[in-house]
Amino acid sequence: MDQNQTPYADAIAQYAGKHYLRLGTPGHQTSDSSHPELVDYFGRKLLSLDVQTMVEGIDLGPFPTPLDQAQQLAAQAWGAHRTWFLTNGASMGNLMACLAIRALGSHVVLQRSVHSSVIDGLAFSGLSAQFVYPSVDTQLGISNGVTAEQLRTALQASQDPVGAYVVSPSYFGAVADISELANVAHEFNVPLIVDEAWGSHFGFHPQVPHNALFCGADIVISSTHKLAGSLSQSAMLHLGNGPFTETLEPVLDRAFHSLQSTSVNSILLASLDVARKTMSIHGKEYISHSLDAMNHLRHDIVKRGRFLDDGPTLMTHEDVIALDPLRIAINVQVGGISGYEAKALLFDNHQIHCELATGNTLLMLCGAGVVPNVDAISEALHSLPNTSAAQERGLDLPTPGETMMSVRDAYFSNTEVVSVADAVGRISADSLAAYPPGIPNLLPGEIITQETVDFLTQTAQAPFGHVRGSMTEDMSQFRVVK
Repeated sequence: MDQNQTPYADAIAQYAGKHYLRLGTPGHQTSDSSHPELVDYFGRKLLSLDVQTMVEGIDLGPFPTPLDQAQQLAAQAWGAHRTWFLTNGASMGNLMACLAIRALGSHVVLQRSVHSSVIDGLAFSGLSAQFVYPSVDTQLGISNGVTAEQLRTALQASQDPVGAYVVSPSYFGAVADISELANVAHEFNVPLIVDEAWGSHFGFHPQVPHNALFCGADIVISSTHKLAGSLSQSAMLHLGNGPFTETLEPVLDRAFHSLQSTSVNSILLASLDVARKTMSIHGKEYISHSLDAMNHLRHDIVKRGRFLDDGPTLMTHEDVIALDPLRIAINVQVGGISGYEAKALLFDNHQIHCELATGNTLLMLCGAGVVPNVDAISEALHSLPNTSAAQERGLDLPTPGETMMSVRDAYFSNTEVVSVADAVGRISADSLAAYPPGIPNLLPGEIITQETVDFLTQTAQAPFGHVRGSMTEDMSQFRVVK
């Protein structure tokens, strides 16, 4: 297949160019008179590309339709047996994967630092999970991956597992040894599912890590919008060419049709088609420019000496074998300012919007092919005040409470809201995670311990602290099984 083609995007554009009198959905029907504000805000061209589903010559007709062709091209580009275009983000891909492997059995080995959508997937599918824990850099406040030996130990201890579910790269770009993880999973005759949401650009440049499919993963969730250039909320799920392909394909397809909207957004789908072409045809050239810029920024930070590049620290962890070079984690605490303060001041005073901050660290990322103004970033960063108030903080995670119910049973149980004083000893109905790093500290079905309560309360009370999934900002209430 010719990666220069964009069959779905072209079909949408051709339809829009014929100026049909539209008597169906979407209801704006590109009407200037009835929706002038919509036209003024988005432009008539964008509205004309907002095409309903089930149109002959676009997503309807003899196989392969232009949509089928676009997905086939994506599968070829990423090295998949089959690819599905998603318009509800990688979250939808995680739900699909959970539903699909539930067809194989009821138990999965799961990296504890998975996205919250995977926990939702446990609730929806009824899968029970045994967790394997990534390393946590307590000084940076971030989690990494898991090792092959950790996965082997977890699979050995698990009863009839039907899959191993890991995350790589991490939010901060730490890459796990997917090849070894795939080998271990296959030793136990289970598929390896990789949430590669933050690595959709992997494999398109020799200085960027290989993607998980190349390394032997069986299901890969790819959040294409994050770094590969498609529009927000667009993503892909890839099925690998492995021993489980024939078994997984039909159940993944069923899960897809259950979760994908019947009024799917054509603009998001077209953006996936165009982004795939860009990565396939121009990825090496474009990413080279981005790498030059990020390397320049790293070099400047090291040379000036006030802040530190956290990359070398991340590489000291045994579960990290590589880093995504399009991300840079900067230890700003050593320069006299917290990550939270640095992020806020850069946003307010310099119009620089960084991806994330922890108490010690500022995370910047560069989309594949983007060339940011490195000199402006460096000057703004080094103009930040030295408040001398930034204190180095460790991150001691609480030991999870005993599991009393499955995630699904707790999720669908009758619940009540109790005060923090009455929560200890009760069974949680919610998934709660201190953010950052976002590792679930409490899951539905687990006993709420005093240690967990203290940790989450301290997190919520800290400057810029946040607990994802909490009932109240100050953690004064918990939702528990009634």
